[in-house]
Amino acid sequence: MTLETLERGMNQGDLSVFDEVVAAHGVDHQEPPGTVYAEHLKEVFTLMRAAFPDLHFELHHMLAEGDIVAFHSTMTGTHEGVFGIGPFRNLPPTGRKVAVRHMHFIRYENGKSTELWHLMDTPTLMRQLGMMPASPPQPRA
Repeated sequence: MTLETLERGMNQGDLSVFDEVVAAHGVDHQEPPGTVYAEHLKEVFTLMRAAFPDLHFELHHMLAEGDIVAFHSTMTGTHEGVFGIGPFRNLPPTGRKVAVRHMHFIRYENGKSTELWHLMDTPTLMRQLGMMPASPPQPRA
């Protein structure tokens, strides 16, 4: 993942960037075997942009060691369209603004992404969209 990929693919919705940076044999480890990695990324960001037309990822940290790049970001947006992914499938627009942390770990071979591991703070997103009650304040130790 490069800053250009983050900006073009995730923030601007230029899905052609995934064809440029994802290896044909790549694997998204959150998806079932046989999922076509680049096509899956395009589908995810199409659905995300439909739900959050102002979708934006702000990069906080990026680290690389060997063939692995890790980055920590916050996804923001306003829920103005039907959400069509995972536990949010068919969630009608709420008009709510969200800010959700993400972690990505990407393996590269010959300049192409071959493996992806991704974590999103799903409980926070569910609370922000009104799907779960807000967490009560926790006492400080």
